[in-house]
Amino acid sequence: MQYGICNLSIVPLRNEPTDVSELVSQVLYGEFFKILEQRKNWSKIRLAFDSYEGWVDNKQYFEITEEQYNNLNKETPKLSLDLVEFIEDSNSQLHPILLGSTLNGLSILNHKFDGQSINTKNAKDNLLKTAFMYLNAPYLWGGKTSFGIDCSGFTQMVYKLNGYNLLRDASQQATQGEALSFIEESEPGDLAFFDNSEGIITHVGIIMKDNYIIHAHGKVRIDRLDHSGIYNIDKKTHTHKLRVIKKVI
Repeated sequence: MQYGICNLSIVPLRNEPTDVSELVSQVLYGEFFKILEQRKNWSKIRLAFDSYEGWVDNKQYFEITEEQYNNLNKETPKLSLDLVEFIEDSNSQLHPILLGSTLNGLSILNHKFDGQSINTKNAKDNLLKTAFMYLNAPYLWGGKTSFGIDCSGFTQMVYKLNGYNLLRDASQQATQGEALSFIEESEPGDLAFFDNSEGIITHVGIIMKDNYIIHAHGKVRIDRLDHSGIYNIDKKTHTHKLRVIKKVI
């Protein structure tokens, strides 16, 4: 088994080993992984944080040893807290990194970082404060950053920045936590899940006070939430059908 760490700000994680394949997620700076299969130009990887799999370009990661991987895996993630920060390499060159980048591998990559970071669990009421940092970020299928993010990438990153683990996709996140019977039982920071006409969960958002929800739909936005689902304030219509509310924390 081989192992790697992301040494760039954002690396696309693709469904197939080609640049034109679907973007299924992104690998942020400092995220580390197992290499499941290695080809001439591409590697299939499994991320340590959420076990998500996909293909990355061999030019876009740095190989590490099994010992380094295991040591990183034992540590509490230390994450960058600014929308954009910089690391400095051994040649004194600056490289941008984004909100939620992992800093535990700085010594392995011989990089320096002087910005704000966090490596502890926050109270549940801090979730919305973090969520607002992504407000108006454009929607991007597979995205995990303030420059492009999808619905489950948004919820995963908000929880991750507060010390909690969510899986990558909305359908996977819906398997976590305790289901609530009514919206009235929820509190800010709980997750609301929505399904399509076939009953498949395809969307997720974070519940706010007073029957509002923050979610990624076109952009990270705030809409109304009722027993039917999400009521889009701009379109004045329901856009998502409520399936279940989950309390993860």
